[in-house]
Amino acid sequence: MNEAVEQSRERLRHKILVVEDEGDIRELLRYNLAQEGFAVEEAADGAEACDRIGRRAPDLIVLDLMLPRMSGLELCRRLRAAPETARLPILVVTAKGAEVDRVLGLEMGADDYVVKPFSPREVVARVKALLRRANAALEPAAPPAYEHGRLRIDFATYEVFVDGERRDLALREFELLRFFVQHPMRVYSREQLLDLVWGRDTFVEPRTVDVHVRRLRQQIERDDSKPELILTVRSVGYRFNPDALG
Repeated sequence: MNEAVEQSRERLRHKILVVEDEGDIRELLRYNLAQEGFAVEEAADGAEACDRIGRRAPDLIVLDLMLPRMSGLELCRRLRAAPETARLPILVVTAKGAEVDRVLGLEMGADDYVVKPFSPREVVARVKALLRRANAALEPAAPPAYEHGRLRIDFATYEVFVDGERRDLALREFELLRFFVQHPMRVYSREQLLDLVWGRDTFVEPRTVDVHVRRLRQQIERDDSKPELILTVRSVGYRFNPDALG
């Protein structure tokens, strides 16, 4: 795999910062998050976490409350007070199970929490849910229709027209097309498309995306054997090219 492809794949991965002073727990979190495709960084205390965040903010923080040098609560407070990290998702993982401690963590700026001992699968699921919520909050409201060159999509009636001719798309192909036109030129991996279009509760193989992309190309491309709109980025995924619509 060449360096450019590897860099493209790396940019697609969400970066998670795990802030935990217990080495065994930190390694458990790192391993399970990495297995799900996340790029994971680690910090053993609050001061080290501040330094890492200052150099490059992660996409999400998994944060223990009981930390040396700076508590997790103080770190939450500082992150929420700074404009550049005010909306950074924070998942608190703590041994404190009392309701008052959980409430205090949320009041100081945490978005969600799990209590030790925890299930790694639950932590991963909560991380994914927080990232989805964060991404959705950044999305602008979708217009009622999309019209560009030879393609017109009515989002209210689920109708698609190519060169004025109506195309009958299956629901999943329509949802995939809607996602592509709302996110032009950005590369998405198959796993990301499954998560963002199919949803996290749908258990299908990543290659399912290829099948639906092929069907969608047959409906909207001039020549689906030489696609111009839905482009394959080798070893990475797909991107939508609206410039080819004319």
